[in-house]
Amino acid sequence: MSVANRQRGEVEAVLDGKPWVLCLTLGALTELEAALDAPDLMALARRFEAGQLTAADAVRVIGAGLRGAGNDIDDASVARMRADGGAAGFVAIVADLLTATFGAAAGDG
Repeated sequence: MSVANRQRGEVEAVLDGKPWVLCLTLGALTELEAALDAPDLMALARRFEAGQLTAADAVRVIGAGLRGAGNDIDDASVARMRADGGAAGFVAIVADLLTATFGAAAGDG
């Protein structure tokens, strides 16, 4: 497994006991804009800064991050994964990924 490079917006997460690298590339962000009906990147960032995160959003963000890092995995598979700490663990992964992508403000919500 490769090591995450924060300078490139990558983060590491353990899902189902396996380490993964996640990255919200422009393609992954485009995927999220469409899935979350956000008209642009700023609207997407504002949504997450406001702390609006559903379980479905978490699946989409983690899935997009996994695919952005080159993993071949669909959202249905992501939805079946487990994280240490349960739901709080998934929220922590999403917050870390959003912070790496948008900066500290996006992860504060």
